[in-house]
Amino acid sequence: MGLSGFFLISMLHSVICLVSGAFMMFYSNEFSVFNHGLETASKLRGSTPHDQLLIQTSNSFSGWLLFAIGFLLFMVAFVKDSKFQSFFAKGCVLLHISMAIWRVYFGRELEDLARDWPKQVLGDITLALSWGFLLMYSWREKYD
Repeated sequence: MGLSGFFLISMLHSVICLVSGAFMMFYSNEFSVFNHGLETASKLRGSTPHDQLLIQTSNSFSGWLLFAIGFLLFMVAFVKDSKFQSFFAKGCVLLHISMAIWRVYFGRELEDLARDWPKQVLGDITLALSWGFLLMYSWREKYD
């Protein structure tokens, strides 16, 4: 028997990754404007056609990777082994906290993205907390 709530959290994170990845692949300009605002998005597009092509390709690959992670989360949601689920949830907490730390130390140094890092850190911490609450709930079930 697996952890209660693991399926729900995995599916929620999977949908977030799948939708975000699809938008990054197919609507990268609109997605960038939505995330960063019109002025910053125009700076992030590049100034020459070659730069624009490289940035568009990079955004498409990043979106594809995010989509693949969402598909992986979808598959992991159906695993019933509680030890694997606990291990996976701990890894997700570590990953999201690492991303938040990286954004604090390096993301805020980027001039064009400096105003975005607090909400991204908050998002990373929120995602880590969702896995953390799942682990705390499973410990309560285990030791009660």
